[in-house]
Amino acid sequence: MEPPTALRIGEVARLVGVSVSTLRLWETQGLVTPHRLESGQRIYSPENVEALREIQRLRQDEGLNAAAIRTTLVPRRSSSRPRSAARTGPRLRALRRASGLTLGRLAEAIGIAPSVLSTFERTSQGIAFKTLSDLARYFGTSVSELSGDGTREGRPLVRAGQWRRWPETTPGVTVQLLAEGRNQMDCHRFVLAPGASSEGAYRHEGEEFMHILTGRLEVTLDGLETVVLDPGDSLYFASSRHHAWRNIHDGETILIWINTPPTF
Repeated sequence: MEPPTALRIGEVARLVGVSVSTLRLWETQGLVTPHRLESGQRIYSPENVEALREIQRLRQDEGLNAAAIRTTLVPRRSSSRPRSAARTGPRLRALRRASGLTLGRLAEAIGIAPSVLSTFERTSQGIAFKTLSDLARYFGTSVSELSGDGTREGRPLVRAGQWRRWPETTPGVTVQLLAEGRNQMDCHRFVLAPGASSEGAYRHEGEEFMHILTGRLEVTLDGLETVVLDPGDSLYFASSRHHAWRNIHDGETILIWINTPPTF
C-alpha cells in the first residue's frame, strides 16, 4: 500500500526543479533510492525530496559531480538532525476538514491549483511563502501556529547554532527560531537560498523589523516602494502593508526578522 505522504516522480521533479529524466539519472548514480511499488512505479518520501534538493544545490552552486555529492551526503545523512517537516500539511488538512471545505473550494479561495494543495497536505512541501501566509490568514491563524512552532514551552536561552527550525514548506526558505515560547514577539533567523522569494505580497496585523546579516534582500511595500537591503541595513514597517521580498544575492541571504505582536 502506498504511504499517505508518498510522491510520484512527476510531482517530485516539479518540487525540486529538475526533469524526470534527471531524477532517473540520479537514481542510477546511487544518489537517491525511491521506494518501488509492486507495479514498479517509483514513489518518494519527504526525506527523499529534501535529499534531492540538497543534491541539486550541490550540483548547481558547488559544481560537484555524482561521486563528490555521494561523499558529501553520507555524513549529512548520518547526522541526528530532527525531522518535523511532515506536520504542517496534515495540520492544514485537519483545519480544512473541520471547516467543511473541499480541496477544490479552499484552493479556489486561495488562488492555487487543487493539485498543489493536495500535494502540500500530504507532504508539507511545495508552496510559496505567500501562499502559506494566505492559508494561515484564511483560517484566522498565523504562519507560526500553522507550522507548529507557536511553542508554548520555550527555552529562555537559545545558544548559537541550536536554533529549532520550521518545517521547510517553501523551497529555498529556512526559518530558525531565535526565541521560543508564547512571547510578544516572533523572533526568527531567515536563511534564503539564491533566488528565494515570497512569490507575491502578503500582509497581517502588527509591525515588523528586519536586519540583514549577509547577502542582499529586495523588499517591496504596497507594490509601490522597493528598497534593497545590504549587510548591516535594517527596515521597520507596518505588517498591514502588503510586503513581498526576494533574495537578489548570488549566494545565501541571512537576516534577523522580528514581528510584534506574534501575528506572523
